[in-house]
Amino acid sequence: MNFSTLKSLKPEEFKDAAKAYKSVSSMASLAKDRVEQRDVPKMRRLLEGKSLLAAVKEFQRIYDNFHYIQIECGLASTALNSLAHDLSAAKKKLDSAISDAESQKLTVNSDGSVTYPPAGEEVDGRKPEGGTVQGNAPADGSGSSKPIDPTGDSDSLAKSISKQAANASDNPKRRAAQECADRIARAIKEATEADQEWAPKLRRLRADDDLRVSAKDWVDTAKDGRTVGDGLDSSLNDVKPPRNGTPEENAKWWKSLTKEEREVYIAIHPASVGALDGLPAEVRDEANRTVLVQKKANYQIELDSLPPPPTGPQTWDKNAKRREELKGALRGMNAIQDRFDRTGSRGLPEAYLLGFDPKGEGNGKIILANGNPDHADHTATYVPGTLTDIEGIGKDINRMENLWETSRQLNPTASVSTIMWLDYDAPDNPVTESPSGKYAKEGSGALRSFLEGNNVAHGEAAGGKSHTTVIGHSYGSVLVGEAALGQPEGQPLADDIVAAGSPGMKARNPEELGIDRRHMWAAEAGGSADWATRELGRYGHGAGFPPVIPSDPEFGANILDSDASDHGSYWDPEKGTKALENQAAITLGQYDDVQTK
Repeated sequence: MNFSTLKSLKPEEFKDAAKAYKSVSSMASLAKDRVEQRDVPKMRRLLEGKSLLAAVKEFQRIYDNFHYIQIECGLASTALNSLAHDLSAAKKKLDSAISDAESQKLTVNSDGSVTYPPAGEEVDGRKPEGGTVQGNAPADGSGSSKPIDPTGDSDSLAKSISKQAANASDNPKRRAAQECADRIARAIKEATEADQEWAPKLRRLRADDDLRVSAKDWVDTAKDGRTVGDGLDSSLNDVKPPRNGTPEENAKWWKSLTKEEREVYIAIHPASVGALDGLPAEVRDEANRTVLVQKKANYQIELDSLPPPPTGPQTWDKNAKRREELKGALRGMNAIQDRFDRTGSRGLPEAYLLGFDPKGEGNGKIILANGNPDHADHTATYVPGTLTDIEGIGKDINRMENLWETSRQLNPTASVSTIMWLDYDAPDNPVTESPSGKYAKEGSGALRSFLEGNNVAHGEAAGGKSHTTVIGHSYGSVLVGEAALGQPEGQPLADDIVAAGSPGMKARNPEELGIDRRHMWAAEAGGSADWATRELGRYGHGAGFPPVIPSDPEFGANILDSDASDHGSYWDPEKGTKALENQAAITLGQYDDVQTK
């Protein structure tokens, strides 16, 4: 960058380019949503069998293409806007320096130097001679000055001497010329630094010359986001989200941002945005879907890079554990994608990924909603129990699909969202770990925050509070109990609480959980599975002596009439029809339809 280049520069052209890329990103986003919300459901109505599977697969590729375009063009727009902003600031300083020089009858030369005329008091009938000065710009972070020659040639000693000479000169124009030349040099330096920072980043934002979005391409989007973000983080200091903010504080922060600032945050910090309770479901979903495809690509590339298991006499495989971890995580991510692909099937609404982290604490973090909870009149949040992890999350996702479908069958006009919530480290062993309350205690705060965030987001979107139900299964009910016990007095965790196959909730009655017993429900399946849960957990999680659990009559909950045949059948349309219908009626607030013992 030199004087003539900066003088003729039109930063608005970069802004226009940024708008164009943003327009493409927005169009790709709309096209992506149409594929999932309109085209795939239409295919499901028209096709079946292998034809349907093939069509859905092809549409998924189209979806991926649009998603990739959305992300990369969004990053290009962000980078171009940042470059334009930095160059505009430098250009404005240059133009101001030139204007001031001209107003003082100084001449700005084509190399950025400034020529000043003879001026000052005459000596021997002559005014002090005029001359030409080069500018000086401050060294990076030093606070001192070093000369910069806009032509590219530099002689630090000569420039330093010239600046001192300007202060000592009898010609008053020389000092004015030096000040203008210094301002010009600083402007050129700032523009040069902006160009050096953003030009390589923009060159990096290039796709492969093929029509397939590969795992490597998705990994590159994550790297590109970090690359662009590295140049923006300092400028975003004033608009960073609150540290450990409450859902209300998070929502207030998000609302305070401009549209452009929101887009920047989603583009460069998707994981952070997707994890913030209190933000709109659509925002969290958009951010978390980006994290999902990027993480899935990372895991797949790592898995492919591992050597195959050893054969022959060598049996020990040092990569066996990691290989199984990666395969399990990928199975869970595929289960999430399968749910996206099922939108429209059996009338299922769009899915919203409200939380995602394949590592997380312990077993990972997955929060998936059927329908948008921000606009739903009725919301049910399900907390799974022991042995739940990302690898087998498909089972729990299906349970909430079944609850949503049953709710719609019971009331076709109702607006319902059912949520699968896994944001805690669930016990891995029912005998050695489930009796401990530490898993519930550690996860209870996250559940409270999530539910509060849903209420905040719903209030922002719909202007009120939805009817809320929290369902705890097995050890999940222990966590629900911990969360309820931690609520402020007079503020129930939810409008209704359902404990299914519960080993105890650290409470002797609904009142200790802060909820009216008319809205406390318990279900117990037959068979040895639930007997084992009751007996194993009663002395770990039941309160009082002898300890009681929610399905004990003395606890005081409404005991649901349940036909669940075993510990995991409460959401099985074939093995637990009555149990599922009762939960649907509670979710809808249709208490007259609930069958109790």
